[in-house]
Amino acid sequence: MKQSSKALAAAAAGAVILTAGATAAANAGTGTAPAAVPAVDVRPAPETVVQQNRISVGASSTAVAAALAKCQADKLPFVTVAVVDRFGTVQALLRGDNAAEHTIEAARQKAYTAAAFGAPTSDLAKRINGTGPSIADLPGTLFLSGGVPLKVDGVSVAGIGVGGAPDGALDEACAAAGAQAIAGAAAGK
Repeated sequence: MKQSSKALAAAAAGAVILTAGATAAANAGTGTAPAAVPAVDVRPAPETVVQQNRISVGASSTAVAAALAKCQADKLPFVTVAVVDRFGTVQALLRGDNAAEHTIEAARQKAYTAAAFGAPTSDLAKRINGTGPSIADLPGTLFLSGGVPLKVDGVSVAGIGVGGAPDGALDEACAAAGAQAIAGAAAGK
């Protein structure tokens, strides 16, 4: 038994050496390394560059704080609030006292779903009929009440989501309070 283990190890080592030698020989025949491709300067113009609106860090911070304050006033301190851009990248996240771990992802996914579809998640949840594949099967989305889109000139640029309240309508009321906090700030300028 000991003899066959040694034979197997020697065969495996030989195969590795043979493979390494073949790889080295193949690579040696390539000649010089390919030249680096230079960077191309693209001129900013409507036909080549897309301009995007984004919620600022200050507005994101205001929104999550206002949403959490609403939840706390409603005796719901155990929620998490997230603001994401329309691609789902977290802009701001605030986890309330005693908020469970799952509320973080729920808030993020609700915010992304609202931002991506440009509609409150409570409205989107009504579109799910449960008879086969649907929009609810898209990765990273959550079709439960609690997400509200943030729009600039009617175009969804971000979303705010709340997760953790015992009812999605309560989550959504807090998210709406966060959205209103920055809508009111923009209107006051």
